[in-house]
Amino acid sequence: MGGVSTCWCEHAWLGGATVAERVSISVSDGRIASIEVGVDAPATARRLPGLVVPGLANAHSHAFHRALRSRTQRDRGSFWTWRDLMYRAAGRLDPDGYRRLSRAVYAEMALAGITSVGEFHYLHHDVGGVPYADPNEMGRALIAGAADAGVRLTLLDTCYLSSGVDGAPLAEGPQQRFGDGSGDRWADRVEELHRQVSADDQVIVGAALHSVRGVPLAHIPAVVAWAAAHDAPLHVHSSEQTAEVDQCLAVHGATPTALLRDAGVLGPRTTAVHATHLTDEDLADLDRSATGVCFCPTTERDLGDGIGPAAALLAGRGLFSLGSDSHAVVDLFEEARATELDERLARRERGIVAAERLLGAATLDGQHALGWTDAGVLQVGARADLVAVDLESVRTAGGGATVENVVFAATAADVTDVVVDGRVVVADRRHFGVDDVGAALAETISALMEGSVR
Repeated sequence: MGGVSTCWCEHAWLGGATVAERVSISVSDGRIASIEVGVDAPATARRLPGLVVPGLANAHSHAFHRALRSRTQRDRGSFWTWRDLMYRAAGRLDPDGYRRLSRAVYAEMALAGITSVGEFHYLHHDVGGVPYADPNEMGRALIAGAADAGVRLTLLDTCYLSSGVDGAPLAEGPQQRFGDGSGDRWADRVEELHRQVSADDQVIVGAALHSVRGVPLAHIPAVVAWAAAHDAPLHVHSSEQTAEVDQCLAVHGATPTALLRDAGVLGPRTTAVHATHLTDEDLADLDRSATGVCFCPTTERDLGDGIGPAAALLAGRGLFSLGSDSHAVVDLFEEARATELDERLARRERGIVAAERLLGAATLDGQHALGWTDAGVLQVGARADLVAVDLESVRTAGGGATVENVVFAATAADVTDVVVDGRVVVADRRHFGVDDVGAALAETISALMEGSVR
């Protein structure tokens, strides 16, 4: 992966509805040093065809879920039966296998124009919950996989202690690999990981609460305090299924959002993932606290979870980001347009959310939700993340150099070139660090799902 000093863009999205032509972007130390519009390409510049947008941010990922793609589509099933297969996959991974799998999954993301990923990481320990010699070995495998793939990583180290809203212990089997025993022990382990990688400009260690099912109330303060002490992103699954909401009401007399509010979780550094089934009071709580949300429409529809109140949340004060979650597909353009198209189905109206706002969710809001507050926009001083989208594919041909063409017609397959922090990671649809991403995925997933159980 080589560095660039100047990129010349045929077209570039500079924010809002503005698409400029013939844009020269100079890069110094991985950041945008200057932007000139309406100029000819310098002789030494790297030419980026089509429409260039800032780097996309995948704000919610479970890397090992990629192994489940297409394997859960027979029979009707539900979120809960899907989860059973996920647990079987979780029981088989070891650190070496996790690095190989994450390397391939993150390379797939790079090919799709994703320059930062938020990994919601809870597969911490060995079989039976026994810590590895390095208690953060699985997290370090993910960090290495992201480095191999050339993308930035926000490791959202997840506290996961219980199997139900009532605080029931983790079940025998794969779930035991998730637990640290208490919030304080989780914080001690994560503090050591944070210390180990604090000098790495490509990694942020953030915090996550798995859900109101996964962390009893008494253990939430330790996670919130750690995140606050480090000014770190704090993410939490919330209100994904109606069953979760009903269970929380039955046990605590409150919705998940209200429970998180009372526990001090909500706030501008916090992202509620999914936020599908919300009451009016939940919406008001999220808005008052400027809590962000992350929608994952392709996973939410794949699991039959429902359609969240996107328009109301987009009108709030919090960030609105997007993620591919279980990786039913890896395509942030699809996540962006699904946010609007699902609203159209639910409301039987068109044009609820403007294309530039959807692209902003996939870029600026997503990068900021992951702690990369200097990324997600093409402006001087920002990280030099550039993604070129083909405007002449069979999907985009005739649509012109518009934000609408990118959001409502392009797919991940139309990404031709990707620059991350001034380094060329993808050129002409080829990943510089992983020669054959498809083969790498096939090999690692086959070994995981069809190999022998340890």
